[in-house]
Amino acid sequence: MGALPKKKISKSRRGMRRSQSHIKLPQLSTCPQCRAVKITHRVCPTCGTYNGHQVLTIEPAKRAE
Repeated sequence: MGALPKKKISKSRRGMRRSQSHIKLPQLSTCPQCRAVKITHRVCPTCGTYNGHQVLTIEPAKRAE
């Protein structure tokens, strides 16, 4: 015989195991420089700062004409 479980796994135990595999929303915070909403521990996409330092230079968006 192949690999078979010795005992039946209850619905409660199965549910407790599966409860860890749900999709979580990203944690959001506000940028202290420009007050835009950004993902925590990431460079701000609006102003390009991280932890009080200028990391990226953000160019203004070009208008489509």
